[in-house]
Amino acid sequence: MMLLKFILGLVPIIWLIIALSAMKMPGYKACSIAIVLSAVVAIFYKGMRPVDTASAFLEGVLSALWPIILVIIAALFTYNLTLETGAMEKIKKMLTGVSTDKRILALIIGWGFGCFMEGMAGFGTAVAIPASILIALGYEPVSTVVALLIVNSTPTAFGSVGVPTTSVASATGLAVNTISAGTARIEVLLMFLSPFFLIFVIGKGFKAFKGILPILIVSAAAFTLPNFLIGNFLGPELPDIIGSICSMGITILLALVMKKREVPEEYRIHEEESRKLDLTAKEGVKAWSPFIIIFLLLILTSKLVPVINAPLSAIKSSFLIYTGEGGAQTSFSWINTPGVWIILAAIIGGMIQGAKIADILRIFISTITKNVKTIVTICAVLATAKIMVHSGMTTDVADVLAKVTGPAYPFFATWVGVLGAFVTGSGTNTAVLFGPLQSAAAVRVGTTPEWLIAANALGAGIGKMIAPSNVALSCAAAGIGGKENKVIRAVFQYVAIYAVIGGIICILFTL
Repeated sequence: MMLLKFILGLVPIIWLIIALSAMKMPGYKACSIAIVLSAVVAIFYKGMRPVDTASAFLEGVLSALWPIILVIIAALFTYNLTLETGAMEKIKKMLTGVSTDKRILALIIGWGFGCFMEGMAGFGTAVAIPASILIALGYEPVSTVVALLIVNSTPTAFGSVGVPTTSVASATGLAVNTISAGTARIEVLLMFLSPFFLIFVIGKGFKAFKGILPILIVSAAAFTLPNFLIGNFLGPELPDIIGSICSMGITILLALVMKKREVPEEYRIHEEESRKLDLTAKEGVKAWSPFIIIFLLLILTSKLVPVINAPLSAIKSSFLIYTGEGGAQTSFSWINTPGVWIILAAIIGGMIQGAKIADILRIFISTITKNVKTIVTICAVLATAKIMVHSGMTTDVADVLAKVTGPAYPFFATWVGVLGAFVTGSGTNTAVLFGPLQSAAAVRVGTTPEWLIAANALGAGIGKMIAPSNVALSCAAAGIGGKENKVIRAVFQYVAIYAVIGGIICILFTL
């Protein structure tokens, strides 16, 4: 009986593994079918009323659309607008004009700017954009993609203005700031080590550390410390953004100080390959204006400024959507939500850069239409998660996992996240799919749900390194389409290292 409950509880997840990994089915199709499978099990095995199943579905879809989909569209809209106005090319020039040392540029572009793009947009941009810049400067494509996939693992939980963390809070009903604090704590060690792995891979061994170890340590700490403090005390929206700004700023200053230093030939970017910094300060500010405005708006409307935050946060509506037992009110904040501010900042920034209203509207509509499948996928995943949670399917799975592994379960919590990201290719989808399971398992093994959800978030970032969809996107951006298997083989050892360390951290803090 226990085994049957376990298998039936996992039916939607088993389906996703088969559909996405073996059958290579598109995510929006596989996740839509997962809704049907979860509903069938919920109604015919768990005895859930069809009306309750439908309301659970609706709760999931609405929770996905606002604020999760809103943030995704807003972030991608901002990026697409900077491409349209040519600002992204100017940003590239600014980034690549400060050093001729490939290792230092890897820190600025791959670590600092990559984490900034993860914090702002996520969804592949944090690897794709830095990869295109670095490879244009003469970096070896396969090792560059591998290094960027490693670096992109730990910022994932706070990516897209905190969407993975806010999503799992919505799916589980737990406090978002408590989950954020746990995530900041469990990730801090691997986050600090990530740029060291970046340099190790791009520089092909420990020899690459010679001569740049001080700047490497400072660059790592300049991101990790703000990220930890903000995630621990303020919430999930700004850790990546502020951390990356601090890291880029300090690393660029140190790089300019070190610019006259002799660079070993194997790490040198020759003058004709580098982009000289020929922009005025005004042009630089203009190019960065959408991101500067986003940063300012998110800061001013955050809890750091309660006089603004409090009245704006009060403009919200709450509805009881789920009709079954245990239903709770779902709240929608109509103004003080990151997606609204990002869209506003993008529009203002685009106008500063010379974009016309008609062009801005065209790009916004194009961003939505080009991401319809992504929207369907995320809505389907959140709807599936809500049905699984309300029907008790996740509780069934957690019961068996906790009984089989006992006190050792926290070690495997990270690996569950790895599996989720491998299947879905998304930290957000993994958080929603497995967050409720982790929460239920935590109750059964006697630890806090927020901690195992944090372990799940860490695992999700790790699993993205080898997620076929993520690797394919990265290889396409790097111009090495068809070499996905080579990249996965190269990065797999780092997945294992990260997952083992993450599992050990998780279980140590539950003793």
